Amino acid sequence: MASGTRPDTPEAAAPGERLLRWWRGSLRARVITSTVLLGSLLAALLGTVLYQQVARGLVDQAIASAQRDASQQVATAQRAFDSTDRRDDSGLRGLAEEQIQSMSGPSPEDGRRVHLLPALGNDLGVVERMATGVAAEDIPVSLQEAIDADPANQQVVVQPVSLGEGEGRVTAVVVGSRVSLLRAGPYDLVLVYPLLREQETLDLVRQLFLLGGLGLVALAVGLALLATRMVTRPVEEVAKASQEVALGHLDERLPVVGSDELAQLATSFNTMADSIQHQIRELRSLSQLQQRFVSDVSHELRTPLTTMRMAGDVLHASREDFAAPVARSAELLDQEMDRFEDLLAELLEISRFDSGAATVERHEEDVVPTVRAAVEGVRPLAEKVGSHVRLHLPEERVEVCMDGRRISRVLRNLLTNAVEHGEGRPVDVTVAVTAQVAAVSVRDHGIGLTEDQQRQVFDRFWRADPARTRTTGGTGLGLAIAVEDARVHGGWLQVGSEPGEGACFRLLLPRTHTHVIAEEPPPVPAPEGADGPSAARVDAQVPAVVLALDTREDD
Repeated sequence: MASGTRPDTPEAAAPGERLLRWWRGSLRARVITSTVLLGSLLAALLGTVLYQQVARGLVDQAIASAQRDASQQVATAQRAFDSTDRRDDSGLRGLAEEQIQSMSGPSPEDGRRVHLLPALGNDLGVVERMATGVAAEDIPVSLQEAIDADPANQQVVVQPVSLGEGEGRVTAVVVGSRVSLLRAGPYDLVLVYPLLREQETLDLVRQLFLLGGLGLVALAVGLALLATRMVTRPVEEVAKASQEVALGHLDERLPVVGSDELAQLATSFNTMADSIQHQIRELRSLSQLQQRFVSDVSHELRTPLTTMRMAGDVLHASREDFAAPVARSAELLDQEMDRFEDLLAELLEISRFDSGAATVERHEEDVVPTVRAAVEGVRPLAEKVGSHVRLHLPEERVEVCMDGRRISRVLRNLLTNAVEHGEGRPVDVTVAVTAQVAAVSVRDHGIGLTEDQQRQVFDRFWRADPARTRTTGGTGLGLAIAVEDARVHGGWLQVGSEPGEGACFRLLLPRTHTHVIAEEPPPVPAPEGADGPSAARVDAQVPAVVLALDTREDD
């Protein structure tokens, strides 16, 4: 049929569908994609675990260092508070300020921050809250409560603190201890140790892990490319060689390198190809011998058949002069000679199809007169068995480029079978037409065919019921030849049937010699009911369209 772009072609598919189709159709893409995803996931998991371990180790080390340093600083401050001779409020405030300044780090970027605040319950107000580099809101109340509950021990928390304007917040170790001032009561001395260096270390570790993860993924991609190249290239060669063998190039072989699994695959493929080539050659030779045998036997039988026909005609013409048994034998001999001639003719035709020597002389003809002539040819047989042949034809001409002799033979065969198996019921012959396809359907209302019988009905020498009494004594080759006649026209011969409901044979023919029905049309609808003609439909594949046409009934 005419070519066209179907809507489900890859060019018309969405980009996502094309990408998915490419991914499914490429083993290399699937392996590399899976390797990259698994490698990335593994690198991310490994990096996350190691980063957490490093961060936890740095924090633990910073806490231990902060506790040791805080213990020394608190002891020094407490000795200074105990040994001072200042007793007035201003002197105590000055002493506290000097101690806080001395405990602060050497620089704002590197060092401890100190916060001195009255303990919970200290309302004396001798020394006010003092701090260096840390805001009061960064000291949690829970820390003071913990110090108040256990004043003899250090209390440690890790939390973000603000280092000043524009510097943001950083994680710090906050260590709180209890000190006492003369006349001022208990105070909480809080030392804050920002984890700036630890944060820099973690940033460096994060960058190294990121670079290492990218390197690991790149290494995985390289290994995947190398592995898939080593594996998929031989597989692609096997696939290509298999396609060549499937196309009929039976000499295609694979090179065998080494002794690994791929070499064993190549060896097995070559052995299989050798076996297939040998068997196909044997089958071809056997088929040619069979075709030649059938052709030679058919031709050789023509000479004795001609002699037998002449002798049979003489005996048949003189049968009235013979006794009754001899006359009956002469009549039977004449009938069997006719059947013998038909069988030889059909065997010769089959041998021509098998050898590719069948000739088709196609001309533009109106198929309607051909159908009428075929119906007239079987009408005596139909009247004998009591069947009525009903025609359903279009009013216009149906021009088809065909070999009229072959199509007439197909129609005669279909009509004869319909009358033979129609159980004396009507037989409907319907012609339907589209711009590209013509169809002739022959529908009987007889015994019908099962699904298994429908699959075998076009086989050579097959009969639905060999024990069934036949009126015409067919050879069993008619439908096999009919299928070949339809095929050489670029058409199809199909059957649809239900047991007890009859059978419908449909002949589909392209109307011009430049077209063929390449794809098998939809199945013939099974007959419905035993009375009246079935609906005539033409189902033919054209670009992305299935044509269906109802025909008119010819009264």
